[in-house]
This record gives sequence, structure tokens and C-alpha cells, in this order.
Amino acid sequence: MTRELIFDTETTGFDPMTGDRLIEIGLVEMVDRSLTGSNYHAYVNPERDVPESAFKIHGLSTEFLKDKPVFSEVMDEFAEYVGDDSVLVAHNAEFDMRFINWELENAGRPIIHAKRFIDTLAIARTKFPGAANSLDALCKRFGVNNTHRTLHGALLDAEILADVYIELLGGRQAGLDLAVQKTVIATGPRKERPHRTFAVNDEDLTAHEEFVKTLSNAVWLN
Repeated sequence: MTRELIFDTETTGFDPMTGDRLIEIGLVEMVDRSLTGSNYHAYVNPERDVPESAFKIHGLSTEFLKDKPVFSEVMDEFAEYVGDDSVLVAHNAEFDMRFINWELENAGRPIIHAKRFIDTLAIARTKFPGAANSLDALCKRFGVNNTHRTLHGALLDAEILADVYIELLGGRQAGLDLAVQKTVIATGPRKERPHRTFAVNDEDLTAHEEFVKTLSNAVWLN
């Protein structure tokens, strides 16, 4: 069983090393390339002002976030949801990974190893070199509905990215094709088994005859 967490974050800016902070995180769970309906979402008080330039992107204001928990108050729940072996999938994963790991390290927690992250932007650039590969561009290319996306939001973007990720991997039909191939293999030449006979005693015959008498229009009697 492969558990993947497709996720997105919103932040106050571009670099935690210069004082920017995580303010929202959303993850949706996918097991064996199927969404389970499980998700995790949290707003985080960055303990600083949200710049106007960032507010215009995600609509999360300093006023809205000031009564939200700080990261140290949600990290246990977050860490429990992520677990020890799930794969984390994000668009431009290095950006999100940098903020998440900065927050974990700042709270005295182990960081999440880079090997656990998958970057859908890198996948898209490999599949469509030279093309626009933003999340909106990929939605348009794959016919993924994102008309309800007027502002960036971590959970909404994670849900949209999950559909895009499946398409990047070959689409939902790919799984069906694999199932068909497995069926073909399973229905190959069958090994002949020796014919077996089972002796029937008089008691069994009598019981069977009594049972048949209780049936009407039994097909094998016509």
C-alpha cells in the first residue's frame, strides 16, 4: 500500500531564512493512487504581519491569523497525520519543504527528509519541456476544473493538485489498463488437475431424493 499526501502551503513570503513564515497547510490523502476523502488542514499564526503582496495572493490577513494557533501548537497533530513513511507530493515541492522543515526544526522536531517529497513541477517539466507548467496551466491542459479557485488556498490547491498528479502519472485509466493486464496474465493456460470422484452412500441418496420432492419445476427433472 502506497500512502501519498498531496499538499500545499501558504506563507508570508518566499524565504523562511529572511523571516517569512508558514500560515496555512493543507494535505489530502491518496492510497494506491485513489483519494480516500481524508485530509488535514490548519491555519497558523505566523507571529508577524502578512505583507500586502502576500495577502493579494491568498487573502489571509494578519487580523484573520492573529487568533490562530502557532505552529508549535499544531505540530503534534500534523506530524501524526504525516506519519513516518508517507510520500509528500507538492507543486514546486522544494519551496513548501523548506518552510515545513524550518518550522519543524525551529520547534525542535526532526525534519522530513527530501527523499520523501515528490515535485509535480519537475514531473511536468520533464513531460512538457518548454511549456507553461503552473498549476493553472496544467489544469487547463488536463481539463481539471479549477474555476472555483479565485485565490490560492492550501487545501483547495492540494485537492486540485491531486487530480493533476494523477493525470501526470498517466491518468486514472492507467490503473484500469494495469488491472486488465493482470487479468490477462491470470487467465492464461490452466494446469490440468486429475479428475476426482466421490462415493455417495445410501443415506445421502435418500436425503437427496426427499429434498427433490420438496421442489417444484426443478429444471433437471424436466
